[in-house]
Amino acid sequence: MSGTHTRGRTGIRPGRPARAGQYLALLAYLVFLAFPFLWLISTAFKPPRELASLHPTWIPKDPTLANFRQAFDEQPLLRAAVNSVLVALSAALVAVLIATPMAYVMARHRSLLSRAATGWVVISQAFPFVLLIIPLFLILKNLHLINSLPGLTLVYVVWSLPFALWMLVGYVRAVPRELEEAAAVDGAGKLRTLVSVTAPLLAPGLVATALFAFITAWNEFFFALVLMKTPERQTLPVVLTHFLGAEGVADLGPLAAAAFLATLPSLVIFALIQRRLTGGMLAGAVKS
Repeated sequence: MSGTHTRGRTGIRPGRPARAGQYLALLAYLVFLAFPFLWLISTAFKPPRELASLHPTWIPKDPTLANFRQAFDEQPLLRAAVNSVLVALSAALVAVLIATPMAYVMARHRSLLSRAATGWVVISQAFPFVLLIIPLFLILKNLHLINSLPGLTLVYVVWSLPFALWMLVGYVRAVPRELEEAAAVDGAGKLRTLVSVTAPLLAPGLVATALFAFITAWNEFFFALVLMKTPERQTLPVVLTHFLGAEGVADLGPLAAAAFLATLPSLVIFALIQRRLTGGMLAGAVKS
């Protein structure tokens, strides 16, 4: 009886071949994801002779930093990186500040309007960029925000806000209502409850949402290409295209070096906050 009870409670465990197959599939997926980045690093440190070789190698035989020096000499990478950081950080912060109270209302007050708003959030993600660029261009032109970092930031906030709102709604629904009811009994209002009780418990969700908005703005190319006209205001993804020649021939060494540097901020930020992303959202929140 005890053995039957144990099997019914724990379920059927996968055998060793099945588990080995799962690990093998996971390893293959990781290799698939890591291959482009590892090849990018390898290309960034290869001299021109190795880049033109008919028999490419993973590890450069004669690694060099000349590609990095050439990349900085040919294009204003530092200025473009500063522009990208300012725009991406501003868009992430503004999107989170706007989405947090909206997500709270949609999660706590379910109605036909909130369900319609949730459906619109999902549908809006299917809109292609081409359909939006002309209305956005005309609106920003009337606001005198063409070729300006605040204008580009506004575009990124509008673009990332629907998905940020959709993410935060799920996190808010995971917060027990009992905590807010206890705060209301103690005399806290709605705003005080949101700031002092709900928001601290949403820390992992807020961080994940801000990271999503930051990476979206950091990697975005199309809007930045159309809206930013002068080289002094261009972002990093647009500047990377300048390593392509008139006939579409890429200067692989400097391009790989610049692209490698462009990926570092996202990797560093994710490495710094990955514990918070995976941490328990409500750890220690409910009193025993």
